[in-house]
Amino acid sequence: MQQRIPQASAILAASSGAQDQLLPVLHAIQDAIGYIPPGQVDEIASTFNLSRAEVHGVITFYHYFRTEAPARQVVQICRAEACQSMGGDALLAHAESALGCKLHAHSTDGEFALEPVYCLGQCATAPSMMINEALHARVTPARFDALLAKVKEAA
Repeated sequence: MQQRIPQASAILAASSGAQDQLLPVLHAIQDAIGYIPPGQVDEIASTFNLSRAEVHGVITFYHYFRTEAPARQVVQICRAEACQSMGGDALLAHAESALGCKLHAHSTDGEFALEPVYCLGQCATAPSMMINEALHARVTPARFDALLAKVKEAA
């Protein structure tokens, strides 16, 4: 069995246990520690009087929730139609090659995660992406490389 995280247990202990608070509590746990620890699912289920399967279903239904610690740097490539039509597929292929990983995975050094995002609201300046919380538009493979170099340099 996986370890429980004391910070997550404290968030659960402070909750009312009302089922309508499940999503806010999951968000609070992820905001506090970066992910929803799989070893905490039994405690979450017990707190909300739900089955482990019900809690797991909620966690896996929403793409926002993670079940493993995130990479230090998160690269999100917009996969919405406007970005795809403006070179998003080529940008994604380049990002996968540059990072050495596919979508939903970490680079081999564990430093970067590559994730899809579905619309960053930059359709007129597609393709767009985010690195951590920074939004970038009109991203070409060359611009991607420059942005990635800046992130690596700052780290």
